[in-house]
Amino acid sequence: MMKRDREDNGSNPGGDGASGAQDIGVTAQAVLVESEPMDPSAVEVGGYDFEEGIGLQAVLDSMLRTGFQATSFGQAVEEVRRMIRWRLSDEEVAPGESPEHADPEFRAQVKCKIFLGYTSNLISSGVRETIKFLVKHKLVDCIVTTAGGVEEDLIKCLAPTYLGDFSLKGSELRSKGLNRIGNLIVPNNNYCKFEDWIMPIFDKMLEEQKENKINWTPSKMIARLGKETNSTDSVYYWAWKNSIPVYCPALTDGSIGDMLYFHSYKNPGLVVDIVEDIRSINMQAVKAHPRKTGMIILGGGVCKHHICNANLMRNGADYAVFVNTAQEFDGSDSGARPDEAKSWGKIRMNAQPVKVYGDATLIFPLLVAQTFAKEVHGSKQ
Repeated sequence: MMKRDREDNGSNPGGDGASGAQDIGVTAQAVLVESEPMDPSAVEVGGYDFEEGIGLQAVLDSMLRTGFQATSFGQAVEEVRRMIRWRLSDEEVAPGESPEHADPEFRAQVKCKIFLGYTSNLISSGVRETIKFLVKHKLVDCIVTTAGGVEEDLIKCLAPTYLGDFSLKGSELRSKGLNRIGNLIVPNNNYCKFEDWIMPIFDKMLEEQKENKINWTPSKMIARLGKETNSTDSVYYWAWKNSIPVYCPALTDGSIGDMLYFHSYKNPGLVVDIVEDIRSINMQAVKAHPRKTGMIILGGGVCKHHICNANLMRNGADYAVFVNTAQEFDGSDSGARPDEAKSWGKIRMNAQPVKVYGDATLIFPLLVAQTFAKEVHGSKQ
């Protein structure tokens, strides 16, 4: 009797007794919670249907509705389009604006100032050609990169970088004079050619510093090196030709730094002033008024923070797209989401910034295909 009482005590919720039915009712109520009506503007999830054939444009257009990082990509496309399409004529004339700023013709020609930042590995990769396209066609206004982001472009004008493999052993590569960047290979002879090319330019710059009182800065040096390449394959040739400033506050952190170090012994005295450049990039943002500013930043570190901090000087950028694989859990600026930048005043509070978590070698060419390239080639391409 005692055993039977325990069995009938509701300890078996799947039983046929009244208590079992009651427990199932509670479970059903927990699982089948009634939904509130969806907002009429809610977008239904749906990817591209390949029954329609193979259409790259249609696939890219479908990303916004796909979910996860595909949706972030679609949102990034929309944000970049907002940067490109904005004109001052979209805004009401503010009280106290100058008569020139109130002129409708003037307002229709004023565009968003776009800052582009990227890390050196992207110049080492084939994304270099995507960046060159933007600079050649004057689709961005200001660039920030790292030392490697400068020198790898210049070195490629002298000798190629090759595809390798992530699994190649560093010790074996070292014995062969080969340097690995992920799954890319750069022969060390490329850097020897770079030294032979750049040292006479440094000699000439030192001479001009002494005789003409030129105050060299990283941006002035990069423009000079771009000019000296005389190569239409170079990002920095086009930056020089189109008067697009390139800032690199960590210019010594790479092979250029090695060359400056060697040059300081062979022919000492060349000075590179970073203070003039910090004034210059900050004023790029401050003097953008009445223009809006936009940021497109690939990767993190110096290039990300330098652009964001410059836009702090104008109370934040109006548009922003970040593309990187960094996470925010360690408190790094590289991994920080755009909302953190809002807290610092680096992105405006009413902005709609986007972060895409992913490899820029995959994302950025597609992003450019959906935005800037259409400006050059037309939307039907």
